[in-house]
Amino acid sequence: MIDLKNIQTEVDAGFLYGLLADNEEDEDVATVFRQMSEIENGHALAFLQKNNMNASQLPKPSNRAKTLKTIGKLFGYNYVLGVLLDTEKSISNSIAGARKKSKTSNSISDTAHVTILKNILNGNSNISGSNLARFEKRHRSVGGNALRAAVLGGNDGLVSNFSLVMGIAGATSGQTGVLLAGLAGLLAGALSMALGEWISVKSSQELYENQMQLEMDEIETNPEGEERELALIYLSKGIKESQAKEMAKEIMLSKDKAHEVLIKEELGINPEDLKGSAMEAAITSFILFSVGAVIPVIPFFFLQGIKAILLSSLLSACGLFLIGAAITLFTGKSVWFSGFRQVLFGLLAAAITFGIGKLIGVSVG
Repeated sequence: MIDLKNIQTEVDAGFLYGLLADNEEDEDVATVFRQMSEIENGHALAFLQKNNMNASQLPKPSNRAKTLKTIGKLFGYNYVLGVLLDTEKSISNSIAGARKKSKTSNSISDTAHVTILKNILNGNSNISGSNLARFEKRHRSVGGNALRAAVLGGNDGLVSNFSLVMGIAGATSGQTGVLLAGLAGLLAGALSMALGEWISVKSSQELYENQMQLEMDEIETNPEGEERELALIYLSKGIKESQAKEMAKEIMLSKDKAHEVLIKEELGINPEDLKGSAMEAAITSFILFSVGAVIPVIPFFFLQGIKAILLSSLLSACGLFLIGAAITLFTGKSVWFSGFRQVLFGLLAAAITFGIGKLIGVSVG
C-alpha cells in the first residue's frame, strides 16, 4: 500500500527547510538548512522508489506548508522553525512508541531531526563555537510555542465561555441575563488567564536571574574550571576532544558569550526567553482568551431566546472548526478531521452544560 502521507510529510519538510535556507542571513546556518532539505527530499524519493513510482509523481508542497510560508513572511521564519521542529519531535516520539509496542530495536533514523541538525553542525569543521551557540539559540526558538499559545488561548476562551453561556441559556431559556453572564465569564476568565501568565513569567524570570548571577560569579572566580566544564559538555555531545576544547576556548574569550552558553548548556536557560515582558505576556493572554470568549456572546447583543442560542452555537461551531484546522499546523493531521473533532468536543461540552442548566432552571422554577 502506498503511504502518500509519508511522502507528503517529507516533501513539506524539504520545502520548509529550503524556505528557511533561502531566508537565513548566516550562510553556515543556511547550509545546515539546505542539507536538511536535501535529506528530506531524498526520503521522499526513496518512498517513491519503494512504491515503484517515479520522480514525476512527487507531490507539491501541501496547503499546510504554504500556510506556514505565509506565517513566516508575516511573523518571521523562527515561527516556521519552531513548528517544524515540534512536528519532527512528535513524529520521533510516535516512532519510539510504536517500536516499544512492537518490541523492535531502535534505529538511528528514528531520532528527531533536531538531533540530525546538531550532528551536521558538529561534523562541519567550518562552523565555529560561536556559530554553534547561535544556532542552538535559533533552534530553541519559541516561534512554534507562540503560535500554539495563540491557538490554545483562543480555544480556552471559546470552549469555556460557550459552555458557560449555554448553561445559563438552558437555565433561563436564553433571556437577557445570558449576555451579562457571558460578559462576566469573558472578563473573569481573561483576567484569570492574564494574572496566571504574569505570575508564571515573573516568577520564572526571578528564579532564572538568580541562577544566571550564580553562573556569572563562577565564570569570574574560576574561568579555567568553567572552560574545562564547557569542553566536557561538547565532548559529551560527540564532538572530538580537540574541537571541543577549541570551541570552549573560543567561547570563553568573551565573558558575556561564555555566560550565555554556560547557562544554556548547564541550566537549560535561554536568555532570549527572559527578555519578554511579564505585562506583555499578560496582555497577550487576556486578548487571546477574550477573542475566543466573545464569539458565543455576540448573538445575545441583538437577539434572545432560541434564536440567540442557535446563532451562538453556529458561530461557536465555526470558531471551533477554525481552531481545529489551525492545530493541524502542528500535528499535520487532516484539516477536516481535526476541525470536526474540535467542533464535536466543543458542542458536546456545551450540550452537557445546557442540559444541566435546564435541569437547574426547571428545579428552581
